[in-house]
Amino acid sequence: MKTIIHIIKKEFLQFKRDPKMFGIVLIAPLVQLLFLGYAATMDVNNVHTLFYDQDKTEESRKFIEKFESSGFFQIDYYADSYEELTEQINNAKVLVGFVIPKDFSKKINRNETVKLQAIFDGSDGNTASIAAGYISKIIGDYSKNLIIDYREKKGIKVIPIGQISAEIRTWYNPYLKTRYFMVPAIVGLLLSIITLILTSLAVVKEKEIGTLDQIIVTPIKSFQLIIGKLVPFMLLGFVSVILVITMMRIIFDIPVRGSIIFLFMSSFFYILSTLGLGLFVSTISRTQQQAMMIAIFAILMPMVYLSGFAFPIENMPAILQYISYLIPLRYFITIIRGVVLKGIGFADLWQEALALFIMGATILILSSLRFRKRLD
Repeated sequence: MKTIIHIIKKEFLQFKRDPKMFGIVLIAPLVQLLFLGYAATMDVNNVHTLFYDQDKTEESRKFIEKFESSGFFQIDYYADSYEELTEQINNAKVLVGFVIPKDFSKKINRNETVKLQAIFDGSDGNTASIAAGYISKIIGDYSKNLIIDYREKKGIKVIPIGQISAEIRTWYNPYLKTRYFMVPAIVGLLLSIITLILTSLAVVKEKEIGTLDQIIVTPIKSFQLIIGKLVPFMLLGFVSVILVITMMRIIFDIPVRGSIIFLFMSSFFYILSTLGLGLFVSTISRTQQQAMMIAIFAILMPMVYLSGFAFPIENMPAILQYISYLIPLRYFITIIRGVVLKGIGFADLWQEALALFIMGATILILSSLRFRKRLD
């Protein structure tokens, strides 16, 4: 036990002598939290819009005001020709361009159907589809008000009939903010970066400078060296979790609704797998550059893409959905979103926690055996 403690102390002394390490462990998570929390959002709050108003009447101006007052549309241009509208969309100056026909006001006054043209820049399909939903809602309300005004002017009484009225309630994220979905998952991403990449780099660095060879010839046993190497990174991982959860509450006002104990227990299970993967990378890498490339491109990026961090797993091809079951980050993200947003705990997420523990223990044991074999 004393030998392990001495190795742990030695690792922390190395951290102390390397100021960059403190920056990576303490400052980098907060910077990434801010960047991803504010930048990694798919919300559409400002749709750049152009109107080509061929009618130019009071009625067409009222129609345009509906979009201005919605709070979602920013009218940047009023085109004088169809070519100008096309040019602004081609140059990515606006997302959507409206063409109001010359007989817009006349047809409304004659109670006829008016056809409008809305041209989208569909290069970003997600943003265009969200904007199209806003447009449908605004035009639907405008048409409904026209019908009500017409009935009032004609004195037509509406006979009430039975109908279905849906009252929508949005749980866990009532304002449908992407930030509430993304920020909790950042804990998993930062844990992966700190424990996986730093573990692999630290061990490979020992190889490069020759200290690992010196340790091998000492009476230190393989398991003592492995534990002494991994424990500091596990502690640093928990420090990062505490920092991110605290800043998540302070900056983004996202509290942990569920059991914080279960969250830390799940974090421990996940750290087992990332430490094991970092140890495995160190056994197949000769330089820190190799370790960095393998850790990022062969392990971290597939984990992020296939875990549901940003892209729904349900939308992936069937074969990728099956592969995602082998990704530890998938289970950890499910757990952390459930605990933070939904307030659920072990009773609802025990299967994910069990899968995470089995995968973490298996990966760590196999990687440790391989690392031990290399030492022997």
